[in-house]
Amino acid sequence: MNTRRNFIRKTSLGALALGLSNEFIFAKSNTLLEKELKISLAQWSLNKAFFAGELDAENFAAIAKNTFDIDAIEYVNSFYKEKATDESFWSIMRIKAEDSGVKSLLIMVDETEHLGDLKTAKRKKAVEDHYKWIHAAKILGCHSIRVNAFGDGSPDELEVSLVDGLGRLTEYAAKENIHVLLENHGLHTSNAIYMAGILKQVDNPYLGTLPDFGNWCMSAEWGGTSEAQNCANSYSPVAGLKEWLPYAKGVSAKAYNFDANGYDTVVDYPKLLKMVKESNFDGHIGIEYEGDGMSEEAGIKATKKLIERVWKSV
Repeated sequence: MNTRRNFIRKTSLGALALGLSNEFIFAKSNTLLEKELKISLAQWSLNKAFFAGELDAENFAAIAKNTFDIDAIEYVNSFYKEKATDESFWSIMRIKAEDSGVKSLLIMVDETEHLGDLKTAKRKKAVEDHYKWIHAAKILGCHSIRVNAFGDGSPDELEVSLVDGLGRLTEYAAKENIHVLLENHGLHTSNAIYMAGILKQVDNPYLGTLPDFGNWCMSAEWGGTSEAQNCANSYSPVAGLKEWLPYAKGVSAKAYNFDANGYDTVVDYPKLLKMVKESNFDGHIGIEYEGDGMSEEAGIKATKKLIERVWKSV
């Protein structure tokens, strides 16, 4: 059997025959075994520029590649509402991404109706409202859509509704080979252990998670935990990430503002990235800058630099 120990032993013997030091041997073996860092760009990082018309959402792939040297992207459906069912548009978008050398990973979907609505008719509509984005994701070559698991009611009532809504949506998406990912977006969706219980009940490998480093506020919808927001009840980011990583198909690296040493002032990047690196997760880490202390472009570049630096050190 080719074990790591045998590999290092054989490498050591060969290297010693060439007069190389043990320090070189182990440095080389560790380099070979280093987990690859894969970075993507979440479109929301540039939301102000897209909404203002300063950037064209149809050129997102080229912007990611040419401005930030990032070759994987995560779309946001808010910028494409009028094109949702236009299959030719999505085919062209795929060609644009491929021509830029960029991989399309997922579409972040924000719809009005709640997948956990207690009323059956509204829950059914919420599920069906996502179908068009599943089709768009498939044309683009994405692996997933990201959804919001909102709804009202007691924890027990909501649990039943979410298991039904998410279960039906995931069953539909699975037929198209598209995953459905849950993101911590505030209120009960940021209660990682509660949502993990729903994942287990749905029991479909096409239902997974997109844990966000920053959205762990359980007392507000959308769940942002920046310094500027007073969150009365916040879930532990470490506990949340630990509970969700086994189901993760992506990770959202939220960043707010940076100190003089380039570290985020809210998110503990060394601790969280170490957890990601030591886990079985093998997907992309998506940059999602939401700060206001610098331009969106500068914030994205600062986040990318931080991730790359910390990844090497943990």
